[in-house]
Amino acid sequence: MSKKIKIAVTGGIGSGKSLFADFFIQKGFTVLKADDISKSILEKDVSVKELIEKYFGKESYHNDGTPNKKYIAQKIFNSDENLSIINSILHPPTIDRINKLMNKELQKKDLVFCEAALIYEADMAQFFDYVVLVTADKSIRIKRIMERDKTSESEVSARMEKQLSEEKKKELADFVIENNDTQDELIKKCNFFLILFNSLTK
Repeated sequence: MSKKIKIAVTGGIGSGKSLFADFFIQKGFTVLKADDISKSILEKDVSVKELIEKYFGKESYHNDGTPNKKYIAQKIFNSDENLSIINSILHPPTIDRINKLMNKELQKKDLVFCEAALIYEADMAQFFDYVVLVTADKSIRIKRIMERDKTSESEVSARMEKQLSEEKKKELADFVIENNDTQDELIKKCNFFLILFNSLTK
């Protein structure tokens, strides 16, 4: 009988974790995206909306009920306290939704993936069999994000400081993938892990 395996894919901004995760989507695997699930909860969960408005005001949502993401981002960007509040509101229902979706998928499949930047910050690692960390040198990550988001080096650095250090993540992860080279090099590593992950279910 095949083993059922849950794999988390994590990494800081600009690391290439989404490229790694998307490779497995293209190979037919289910990859849950924690970011998308969290955004859906922010938009549709009534109890979450009530808590957000309680702490950050009615301006947190537009008149049509959609989140005022720019306003919320401004509230949390320079305030660790506000960031902790919004994480305490969003993380529990997001983790609950991810766990339910993973268990549902594992009724049909042997492997399920979840891409999430904050695996360790949100204390999610305990729900997975393995955690894969995609990492890259800080200077490379900064350059990638500056090009992608058309933003400044100082803004990228500030965003990085909100996340757990790469060194600490390397200590905690089960697998570490260095992504300092081309996308072709990353694809080669993806193919190796495709074989490895399939073997884990045997």
